[in-house]
Formats: sequence, structure tokens, C-alpha cells
Amino acid sequence: MAARPDDSSQDLRVRVQGVPVDSFPRFAPEAERGAVRRITVVGEEILHRPCREVTEFGTPELARLVDDMFATNQVAEGAGLAANQVDVDLLLFMWDITDEWGVRHVGHIANPVLDEVAPEQRRLVEESEGCLSVPGPYRMVPRLDRTVVRGRDKDGGPLVIEGRGYFARCLQHETDHLRGHLYLDRLGRRERTTALREMAASQDEMFARRAALAAKLGK
Repeated sequence: MAARPDDSSQDLRVRVQGVPVDSFPRFAPEAERGAVRRITVVGEEILHRPCREVTEFGTPELARLVDDMFATNQVAEGAGLAANQVDVDLLLFMWDITDEWGVRHVGHIANPVLDEVAPEQRRLVEESEGCLSVPGPYRMVPRLDRTVVRGRDKDGGPLVIEGRGYFARCLQHETDHLRGHLYLDRLGRRERTTALREMAASQDEMFARRAALAAKLGK
């Protein structure tokens, strides 16, 4: 994707929970602390219904879930992961993603709500998209090029996260998960069938790759 006119002077610092920081490790601290969980796959019931609201914040259990989601995303080489992708029925997702302008975004959000965008301000971009719960295939999916999501962090603090480009796509993709939707649901029947066929052919290789990386990282 071509850079926009205002990108030349962009602050390229890592954004943690939307806030620029002067330094950040290669592996997020959450991923270092966390344990790897099994990633659910398309067809499992938990992926196809809306998740429950997070009502208890600041608990060891919620902090551990966030850590585990980071670790699981790391060994799966993902950009983001929703709680129902590790078989937990909660409105929560995390991200660790570098956008097309070279900015890394790291964070998590509970009870996310995407801002509504007026029709005259909507700009859809169609780009390739994949999913850790649909291991293997990628398909072209239209998404808004900019988005704002509002929610809370694991301790209950308010969060407003703005994304554009690939990061905006990630925020929309993960919010979809928590509503019980996968990117496959945005495809026509024939294309969805073809993608599922590709997944069946490649998922064993993907699972083996994840297991090997987990072992290499001591997870």
C-alpha cells in the first residue's frame, strides 16, 4: 500500500495500549509470562455465538488470560487473538501487529465497541485476510481503512484505540470474532467452501509449525 502524504513525519515508536513508548522488547512481556493454549477452529460452537461481557476486572484470572493469549498468538505467528479463540467466552481480544507504515501496535481490550462511521466517511479497502481459527487460507475481504474501538483494559481503565490500514483491519477482525463471526462469513458460499477445503489440506502442517515454535520458545 502506498504511503499517504502525511506519513513522512510519522512517529514510529511502538504503541502500547495506544500510547507511544520509547522502547519495547521484541517479545511482549505478556507473551513471556503466558502459557500457550489450544486455538479453536471454525465449526466449534464457541466461535459462532456472541461472547459474554467482562464484568470482573483486576483479577489474577483475567491477567493470566491476557498473558496466555499473547503467548498463544506469538507461537501461532498471529496479529491478534480473541478470547473465544482460546475457548474462553469473554469479550476480550489482544493484538501485536506492525502496520504497513512500520509502527508496531501492542495491547488488549475488553468489551470493545467500534465507533459508527457515517456513510459519507466510510472508505472500504479490500485486502487479503486470514485467521488463526481458519489455519491456512487467505481471502480478499473489504474493511474500513480507519476505525476507533472503545472499551476497557484488564484493570477496568477506559481505552480508546484508533487504527488505520492493517491495524484497523485487525481491530475489526477481532471485534467480529467476539460477535460470533469469522471472516469466512463475509464470503460467498462457493468461496467459503473453497477456503474450508484449503484449510482441511493445510491445517496439520500449520498445527505442527505452531507446536515446533512453542517448543523452541520453551512454551
